[in-house]
Amino acid sequence: MLEIIKEPWPWYVAGPLIGLTVPALLIMGNKSFGISSSLRHICAACIPANVNFFKYNWKKEAWNLFFVLGIFFGGMITAHLLVNSNEITVNPYLKTELAGYGITDYSNLVPLQLMNFESLLTLKGFIIMVIGGFLVGFGTRYAGGCTSGHAIMGLSNLQWPSLVATVCFMVGGFLMVNLILPIILSL
Repeated sequence: MLEIIKEPWPWYVAGPLIGLTVPALLIMGNKSFGISSSLRHICAACIPANVNFFKYNWKKEAWNLFFVLGIFFGGMITAHLLVNSNEITVNPYLKTELAGYGITDYSNLVPLQLMNFESLLTLKGFIIMVIGGFLVGFGTRYAGGCTSGHAIMGLSNLQWPSLVATVCFMVGGFLMVNLILPIILSL
């Protein structure tokens, strides 16, 4: 049983399982799938109600906080189970390209040459972690949801704004990976 968990699941298994969360949430309580709204619920629980944006019944959405906690702890457990002496499998062509940018360590889920506290103090690290994090947060708020909310829940409900947001996410991702990220990594 543990061997099944230690390998990445193929798309034809993982995709339908993710897709089945939409009807499951709708059937179990007319709930919408999405992750980014949980930050608002956490802030509403912690910040005094004198801020208008957080004046709502966040307790009604407490299920979403448990859902996000489940994702977090599930990720922690899975990462613990997946820890072994083998390096992360990366396409050989991508390895060659990344080696040109000085990224050669595949012993962790995220390359340590990019994501560590020392690189946070460099221009490249600051752009990737701080500015990139800000842009992700801003984009999520501006689009009215994250990729999981729009691409999984919104598209399955045939919502036009979700189609527009998902197309923009994809175009932005292609531009970032193919045009902008190589410039940042070469800094």
